[in-house]
Amino acid sequence: MDNYDVLIVGAGMVGAASACALARHGFRIALIEAQAPAPFAADQPLDLRVSAVSAASERLLESLGAWEPITGMRLAPYDTLATWEWAQSEVAFCAEEIGHDHLGHIIENRVVQLGLWQVLEQLDNVDLLVGEAPSKLWQDAEGAYLTLGARTLSGRLLLGCDGAESRVRQAAGIGVTGWSYRQHCLAINVETQMPQQRITWQLFTPQGPRAFLPLVGHQGSLVWYDSPERIAALKRLDKAALKAEIQQHFPARLGEFEVQALASFPLVRRHAQAYFAGRMVLLGDAAHTINPLAGQGVNLGFKDVAALAEILGEAKNSDPDAWDAPEVLARYQSARQPDNLMMQSAMDLFYKAFSNDFLPLKLARNLALGAAQRSGPIKRQVMRYAMGLS
Repeated sequence: MDNYDVLIVGAGMVGAASACALARHGFRIALIEAQAPAPFAADQPLDLRVSAVSAASERLLESLGAWEPITGMRLAPYDTLATWEWAQSEVAFCAEEIGHDHLGHIIENRVVQLGLWQVLEQLDNVDLLVGEAPSKLWQDAEGAYLTLGARTLSGRLLLGCDGAESRVRQAAGIGVTGWSYRQHCLAINVETQMPQQRITWQLFTPQGPRAFLPLVGHQGSLVWYDSPERIAALKRLDKAALKAEIQQHFPARLGEFEVQALASFPLVRRHAQAYFAGRMVLLGDAAHTINPLAGQGVNLGFKDVAALAEILGEAKNSDPDAWDAPEVLARYQSARQPDNLMMQSAMDLFYKAFSNDFLPLKLARNLALGAAQRSGPIKRQVMRYAMGLS
């Protein structure tokens, strides 16, 4: 049996960041990932899976040594976030209002993962085991275990960073609460006539938001929320017909463009009923998924990483024999569960408020947006919170 301090299942963005963060505290780690990300090449088409990485997440990635390799690949900064339903009620959040030069960056998920993997390659106390998923996961009072091929690995803790359908969560017997939003999301990469923009914007409609995310160069990502039937119909169109639909339903500020690639996924909210059971601990999408309206998904996951690493590191320094005690893991749960639940609930409230065509409510919500634009200190505090600065 191969013995470690911590086993981590899933080496995506959150799992790889967890390994890097815990390694800095001296833990010996086995990080298991079934499939390696494709290597980066500058001439590759941009991936469809991108994230809006906040300032706080940037700081975490920088502290782990991953930000430099990420910036050496590709990313798109943005300094303005605009949202509206009626043009006269547009709210624009601008970085300069709080003394920053940007609000965040739009980055392909694979690029973030590859930047973290470059750090992992330099860490002697992390074994990155790629190419096979665990065939069995279990725990007892003494430790947590997994079977990988002919090998059995043990750890004092096992972290589930394996996504929304987490096998670790299932093995731990942790239930989830949640629901489907009865909407799907269509992500469309486009080549734009305009050069790289520094604004991300979102138009609300009763059918769902229409959003634009800037990508590097003359590229952008469009996000179309609508019913599953409508999204399925859009996916069946050829590029010319889909472009015509986009021109009809997206704001003219998009400018001239050409469709490059597309993919869709359902919108589902999930929240684990506990963040740990015994020696199994959940982070990121394994613990919570959120409506992507505000792009907070991976940022909440990185907050999980930072909190768990700090709590386990402090516990290890205080008592090397009891850093994995239930009361230590309870501190992680208490630190992260309320914050994640609050962000989920805020996004749900926003989603429901804009998901109907009832005229009095439309008037009320547009008046609220107009008031938000003029709210001064409140608006700046919202920006700081979204950036993870407070």
